[in-house]
Amino acid sequence: MKKLLVIMFSLLCAFVTGCGSKTLKEGTYKATAIDNYGGEENTASAELVVNKEGKIESIYLDTTYTVDGVQTTKKTLKEGYGMMGHPYGSKVGEWYEQVEKLEAAIVEHQGTEFLALGQDGKTDAVSGCTINISALVEAANKAIEQAK
Repeated sequence: MKKLLVIMFSLLCAFVTGCGSKTLKEGTYKATAIDNYGGEENTASAELVVNKEGKIESIYLDTTYTVDGVQTTKKTLKEGYGMMGHPYGSKVGEWYEQVEKLEAAIVEHQGTEFLALGQDGKTDAVSGCTINISALVEAANKAIEQAK
């Protein structure tokens, strides 16, 4: 009987209050952070979509970048950003491919708490993402804060 009461209370708590689970407000939230990586000042941006259940449905991350005096973004450039062909570049994927893995991980984990960043701004928490993500995470965190 005691076991049944504990189970019932746990289910009721989970249903009514979420028992500490974080739900966010439905909507689309945008935020930015300054990215000083590589001696250049660019803008990292996040666009977070929260569904009606209060869960992160998607997040879009990108960083501005200037090529030949024209400002664009690293995702817009795709392979044109050239991480794979650069002598000290990536061996695991282009910039946009690595960021897509980060985006998927943030949705899967419903936030960024799982990310532990080293002093170099990199993480081992996302397989296939070896770039400095500190400004992207900062922008994502700002967007998540808006949704609370």
